[in-house]
Amino acid sequence: MRISVKKLREDARLPHRGSEEAAGADLYALLDTPLTVQPGETVRVPTGLSFELPQGYVGLVFARSSVATKRDLAPANKVGVIDSDYRGEVLVALHNHGTNPQTVEPFERVAQLVVVPYLAAEYVAADDLTETTRGTGGFGSTGK
Repeated sequence: MRISVKKLREDARLPHRGSEEAAGADLYALLDTPLTVQPGETVRVPTGLSFELPQGYVGLVFARSSVATKRDLAPANKVGVIDSDYRGEVLVALHNHGTNPQTVEPFERVAQLVVVPYLAAEYVAADDLTETTRGTGGFGSTGK
């Protein structure tokens, strides 16, 4: 699948998959200078890119496992959503979940983008739902 990507600045880097089988493509911080993220702080990291995702697809922005596990930096909203009709710059809302300040360097890989199809569900009110074995059992109800 080919996705049109507009560079909003000449030095912006296109997303890049680290291996042939990688589902996610790395997103790079388009910064002029290093950016320090304090513990508990959320910053918006520009990528300098906007996307034209096909109708019926969504871009999901996930943490990079190495950045999240080694440096406690991950998207503040856990998974960012890029809708197919959005044409603005993709920003990564990066949150420092740790206890130490972390510095994001210019052109550092800060998140990964996965493009997937979705179903445009239509939600309708119902008086009753079908019965299941689980029923209304919530958090932990299927565990031992």
